[in-house]
Amino acid sequence: MNNISFVVIGFIAVIIVFLIILIAKSLMQPKKKDAIAKLIKQQKYAAAEKVAKAIIAKDPNDYEAHYYLGKAYLADNKSELALMEYKLVNQKAIFGKAIPETEFRKQLSALYSKFNQTDDALKEYLLLTKLEPSNADNYYNAAKIYEQKNHGEVALGLYQKAIKFNRRHVKAHAAMGLLLLRAKQLGEAKREIDLAIQMSPDTFSSYYYLGKILKETKDYSGAVKAFEKGMRDPEYKQKCLLERGSCYMMANAVDNAMNEFDRAIKASKDEKSSETLYARYFLAACYEKNHKIDKAIEQWQIIYQNNRSFRDVGAKLSEYKDLQSNDALKEFLTCSQEEFAEICKKTALKGLGMTTQSLETKKWGIQILATEAKSDDWMNLRKQTFLLNFYRETEPIEDSEIRRVLDLAKQKNCTKAYALASSGFTSTASSFAENRPIELVGKNKLEAILAKVGV
Repeated sequence: MNNISFVVIGFIAVIIVFLIILIAKSLMQPKKKDAIAKLIKQQKYAAAEKVAKAIIAKDPNDYEAHYYLGKAYLADNKSELALMEYKLVNQKAIFGKAIPETEFRKQLSALYSKFNQTDDALKEYLLLTKLEPSNADNYYNAAKIYEQKNHGEVALGLYQKAIKFNRRHVKAHAAMGLLLLRAKQLGEAKREIDLAIQMSPDTFSSYYYLGKILKETKDYSGAVKAFEKGMRDPEYKQKCLLERGSCYMMANAVDNAMNEFDRAIKASKDEKSSETLYARYFLAACYEKNHKIDKAIEQWQIIYQNNRSFRDVGAKLSEYKDLQSNDALKEFLTCSQEEFAEICKKTALKGLGMTTQSLETKKWGIQILATEAKSDDWMNLRKQTFLLNFYRETEPIEDSEIRRVLDLAKQKNCTKAYALASSGFTSTASSFAENRPIELVGKNKLEAILAKVGV
């Protein structure tokens, strides 16, 4: 009987000790989590991460510890790691006092936005509109994503809700102005932008939207000045540089455009962002226009490495792939204007058997009025005259240009016209030229002529 009593007492003692240890652990755990919060506040992020990881090692399902680890990563600028922890918390955690849902979703939505996970970010912003129905920022952030997805009407409604809850929401007024601009409601768009600037002249992002309106109305000088002010907002700096460059391009100030696109590339924080890719694409277009094909190819290759389906970059690289091995075509496309004129005269003489009578430099290339390169025979017959156009354009020649050339050839009493273009011709141009006194010389035929000439 006594032995049985001892066994029972011992068993009860073991249970009591186990319960004491369990209670002690449960009492210590919150203290450890409080310690993480304190360490984060003291900016001792590595120590906070270490404590959180120790708790998770003992209990992988402690989602409060995962939450604190995510907070520590976020404070330590380890955004990718923070997002991983927050995703786990979002899937499993029960929100409450320990994990405040509103604060958590604000941080999670910002992380999704940072890593361009827009669908997930949108879900979080829409949830926030339910959790905080009178917070204008939530509607504004959701609207921005709908706008990116080309759901203009939905975005417009959300911007209006943002303004309903905060009539002085400057960014919502400005963004709504841009949407109205795209809907061709210029008066209302300008009114919203002006209101945004009037309410807060130091909200420099508003000047970006003002610049977009001025650019749309072809006030390029005013747009460039507005974008200059918009650059003071770090978030909009690259966008403003890109827009300034496009304004200069439209005003045919190519050198200024190149400078702005180069600055936009240097301001990049993400090589794969659409702004950076467009800056490189337009810089390449400027190089191509200035016949600096090697530099254009360099930009296209960088774009292709980051996004193989970006616009027509693949086609551009394919178009110029044989340039490095074809010295004649490379010389035709990249030489100076003076050298190009000499190449055209040489091509006319040795490639087409014609002597240059007059030569004019055009923005698209060289125009030559030529005659047959034959000595006068005993009958002293009058030589036939020909109009030769050599194009260094980047786009295929359109039928409207072929019509213009034929009209000019007729005015100058030319027997026939020639159009020689490294970029080739559109199908409509080729169809129009059939059975008419003009010969179209595309890339392949031009290469053969240049090789024959010995360029």
